[in-house]
Amino acid sequence: MNSFYQEIARQHQELLILPEKKLIHQFIDELFSILFSNTSKSYGIVAIIENKFDGLEKQFDELVLDFAPKNQNTKQQTETFFEALPYLHKKALNDAQTIFAKDPAAKTLEEVLYSYPGFFAIAVYRFSHQLWKQDLKLLARTISEYAHIKTSIEIHPGAKIGNDFAIDHGTGIVIGETTVIGNNVQIYQGVTLGALSVKKEEAFIKRHPTIEDNVIIYANSTILGGQTTVGRDSIIGGNVWLTYTIPSNSVVYHKNEMKVKDNNPFPEPIFYSI
Repeated sequence: MNSFYQEIARQHQELLILPEKKLIHQFIDELFSILFSNTSKSYGIVAIIENKFDGLEKQFDELVLDFAPKNQNTKQQTETFFEALPYLHKKALNDAQTIFAKDPAAKTLEEVLYSYPGFFAIAVYRFSHQLWKQDLKLLARTISEYAHIKTSIEIHPGAKIGNDFAIDHGTGIVIGETTVIGNNVQIYQGVTLGALSVKKEEAFIKRHPTIEDNVIIYANSTILGGQTTVGRDSIIGGNVWLTYTIPSNSVVYHKNEMKVKDNNPFPEPIFYSI
């Protein structure tokens, strides 16, 4: 076993020393709570909010020390992220309003902010995408994976998603790194926006589809390929498998046929299109 212990020690010598993931999770939970969860009357006091953000900035400073490239100014990274928060907060609130407007099961905006996994996944995507743009890619991936763990919704922080994005239910959604999503797009559970192939040499090209404005994609549909575009104002029905571009105002649906057998030994088959 001694050689195994030596191998493990050598591995730790060669890899980056990173903080425990729970510290990152705590930071995201605290940030999300302050921005979106009305869980304390004290959050209505400006001085307390200022104090909370001071603490969050200190936490973030410590995280960035471990994740930022050595040639980067970590203080500048913290300033850039927190200066972006008012914009990110507004975008995420607009997402919540869109979910509330589109989902008849949502009775109040508070319900969306407090209990909808789709909104949590979108809000955390907004944070992680900002970090991705700041070249804090490993930290961005760690944060996005936390949302994946909590919601079963996987949104790569490199994806580009426009305004008023809505996820309904959400379980099993996968949105790949080079996906581009326009404004006012709604996606249901089980949707995959993925790549046609996973060759390593394609790491730096667009591998995932483009979804234009005002598109609805229903449950368990799969849309693949970097050259695949879903034109604006289109509807993708449930269980569709799509690997080619469709124009604006399209409706794409999956058609099944079922034969129903009765007690007649020589029945005429009955076909149902669903």
